[in-house]
Amino acid sequence: MLKGAALAVAAPLIQRGHFCLFAQSEAAYSTLTLDLVQRSTVIDMLGLLTLDYPKLCSWEAEPRGFAPQDFQKLRASGITIFHPAVGFTGRDVYASSMRDITGWNKFIASHASEFLRVDCTADFELAKSSGRIGIMIGQQNSRHFRTVDDVDSFYRLGQRVSQLTYDDNEIGGGSTDPRDPGLSEYGARVIARMNALGMAVDVSHCSDRTTLDALNVSVKPVLVTHSNCRALVPGSARCKTDDALRLLASKGGVIGITMVRNFVQASGSATIENVLDHIDHVAGLVGVEHVGIGSDVDLDGRDARIRPRKRFDLDGIDYSKKIFDLTEGLVRRKYSSADIALILGGNFQRALAAIWSPEIPPVSS
Repeated sequence: MLKGAALAVAAPLIQRGHFCLFAQSEAAYSTLTLDLVQRSTVIDMLGLLTLDYPKLCSWEAEPRGFAPQDFQKLRASGITIFHPAVGFTGRDVYASSMRDITGWNKFIASHASEFLRVDCTADFELAKSSGRIGIMIGQQNSRHFRTVDDVDSFYRLGQRVSQLTYDDNEIGGGSTDPRDPGLSEYGARVIARMNALGMAVDVSHCSDRTTLDALNVSVKPVLVTHSNCRALVPGSARCKTDDALRLLASKGGVIGITMVRNFVQASGSATIENVLDHIDHVAGLVGVEHVGIGSDVDLDGRDARIRPRKRFDLDGIDYSKKIFDLTEGLVRRKYSSADIALILGGNFQRALAAIWSPEIPPVSS
């Protein structure tokens, strides 16, 4: 459907096998790029429907406020599965997380013909074949696990991914924590319960020691849903070391590469080419089977809306087309079609299939 629509729009603008995919845009993409995106189950493991949080809260509170054009914008992005997790902090993360997940459930149930909650691996194909957008429910802070039994409670509500730390908490250290205490005994128990149930452990914001500890403790693959390579951005505590990437790969995990400026390039210009450099680094270090997408941005970018003091967006990118730009870049860098399909979503599908398959029954704490 996407490919046909693209070709119909682009027919008068064909140039050397490239097509203009979007109206009022000069961006042109190869037929191979269009075909790869159309055929792939594209997973953005930190893909936000919107960074306008008041709008998101209004959609969760009153789903009828989500308009047909909002859905069409998401569909045109080429992304099949969004993992729109946010990181709650403050005094009552449990209540915030509960409101968020129940809000997502209400929103998805109210738009059942357009959205599908992704609970198991079969839902990836179901979302793709039905033309729906998949929503993978997760949280970017596991502080809402007040006890190990809370892991069970939130799993029953549909949560399938949980980042251990957004900042330092009872589980372990966050990347901004200079003490870097590592994974706590309680954190090890939380991971054991997540492994047993089939909930993915995410260490994107964890400190170095907590990252390595979690990778060593988990009996299932661990994910870095959204981070980049410290080898290319020295001094960034949020980016992962080569040692962590090697251990991640040895356990079957995957890292989702972000498109946030300061995680892509330490200074100077930052473009989609620099994002591709991070993919190249992971692929060269541990294999293409361990890298995917975790853009950490919506389809509008951050800078134009919030006008921050420092820039977050890449140069020369329209984030509504980010998947097509990334795919075109992978084609340009001579990745095979099979490897591009892995990066676009196949790697995360494989890892999540291993994680979500319960191997042992949950035990009471």
